[in-house]
Amino acid sequence: MGYVADRWHKSRPKLGDPECGEHKGLVASKAHGKGKRWQARYDDPNGNEVTSLWRTKTEAEAEIVKQESAKQTGSWLDPKAGRVTVKQFAYDTWLPSLNIIGRTQTEYEGVLRRYVVPEWGNREIRSIKPSEAGAWQKLLVTKYKLKGTYPNRVSRYVRGIFRLAVIDRVIHVSPFERIPAPTADERATQPPDVAEVRQLIAAAYDDRWKAMIELNALTGLRSGEIRGLRLDRIDFLRRTMLVNQQLVYEKGDGLYFDELKTGAGLRTLPLSQRAVDLLAAYVHKYPPREGGPGEGLVFVMADGGLIGESTLDYALKSTCKKAKAPKRHWHELRHHYASVLIAGGENPKVVQKRLGHKDVMTTLRTYAHLFAEAEEQTRDVLDAAWAEPGETGSTEESPRQGGRIPESRRSQGVLKQVSG
Repeated sequence: MGYVADRWHKSRPKLGDPECGEHKGLVASKAHGKGKRWQARYDDPNGNEVTSLWRTKTEAEAEIVKQESAKQTGSWLDPKAGRVTVKQFAYDTWLPSLNIIGRTQTEYEGVLRRYVVPEWGNREIRSIKPSEAGAWQKLLVTKYKLKGTYPNRVSRYVRGIFRLAVIDRVIHVSPFERIPAPTADERATQPPDVAEVRQLIAAAYDDRWKAMIELNALTGLRSGEIRGLRLDRIDFLRRTMLVNQQLVYEKGDGLYFDELKTGAGLRTLPLSQRAVDLLAAYVHKYPPREGGPGEGLVFVMADGGLIGESTLDYALKSTCKKAKAPKRHWHELRHHYASVLIAGGENPKVVQKRLGHKDVMTTLRTYAHLFAEAEEQTRDVLDAAWAEPGETGSTEESPRQGGRIPESRRSQGVLKQVSG
């Protein structure tokens, strides 16, 4: 249990000490008349003494009762902890707590440097109000001109700082608690269809780009993953591919091999026979080099050097121009792969696993419109299952027996018969 100390007077006066001229029966200390008189003292949950100063003894006693009660209920916070600045907590506590690779940390540090430190860097973390949190999110668009999904992403990073502060008992509640995050303004992806991908493959001016375009459409690899693909990651017998590294570029370090951004990115992909045949033919014609920076890689430059992201993007843009096709980014071949899986009836969890997304919500956000387009297939399946023999939309056999699923036009015919 804590106790209250009188700073202005000695608790153990020596014999012969003069009596305080202001307070009868007490002996003045060196602190007499300086600052607040009463000091509340108590131990925190870890046994460390915590002190605070108060004007009256009643206030000090009330503080002790309050803190002892908070300790009992598990809601205790160190009154001094919230005085840490937003910048100090973000750099010294939040960043070290994240299980991230170097490039991601560089990205997070850039967010702090550009959007957080200029606004709140020297503010005590406990001083940020919900109204200020909402206003800061608006600044991301109005002041910093962020667009698309970026305001939402930056906000999620900063929300994580305050969420950790709550978990660490630095603040009671995050100022973002009831403030909605910026809307992730994602444009619906319109990936190339199979016909367009075939058109790009035919127009590619080099065997390397032909193979990479087709393989990416068949596997959905990220740019860094296909550029860092090694032959020993491919099991031709089992028709699988291990995706466990990527080729990345970082200013000052150049191109280098790195682990994947998240644990979900580490995956084993099932390969179609077309993908296996494509890879087998390519490595037979262009065996991986021994030695040098491109040792063991399936795809390298003509001189054996590593393929940079900008080089691959330029190759695709040139191919699109030659094919007289819409301008495409390399990532859109990954979207093509996802769209084929979705159209084929794969559920979101499987699509997430194949793409290496961290969670299924990322998959749903990105491809929600494609899943919506698959709703017609659900209607056809149900209509076929429940159709009576002889009804429009029925089949000789049920879907479970291997019969074909009727088209949506036939289901519309059933509706017309019923309404008629």
